Amino acid sequence: MIKGFGGIFWRTKKLEAIKKWYSEVLEIEIDNWNGTVIQPQAGNETILSFFAEDDNYFPAEQQVMLNFEVFNLEETIKHLEQIGVPLAKNKEITEYGKFIWIEDPEGRLVELWEK
Repeated sequence: MIKGFGGIFWRTKKLEAIKKWYSEVLEIEIDNWNGTVIQPQAGNETILSFFAEDDNYFPAEQQVMLNFEVFNLEETIKHLEQIGVPLAKNKEITEYGKFIWIEDPEGRLVELWEK
């Protein structure tokens, strides 16, 4: 029934600042309509996962967390260091891959993942 993941939409109080941050930090080209289309690469997956209200994987006051799969986490970390974006969580290696967290300008945790 489901063909693919349709999109992520949220409200922000600082539209221009958020667009600039996601463009500079994650190198996502934001178009004039305030969004972009991310074309999946071969082997890329979109995961939908539910968490219990009291799960502590990410802060309870944050209802949704973005997770972006990256090609190379080490290169991503170098990029973040070069532009002065601190890690909110140091690299973690698990059976699912390598993960780091950063915070966007509104304090939302964003997870970056290399499979």
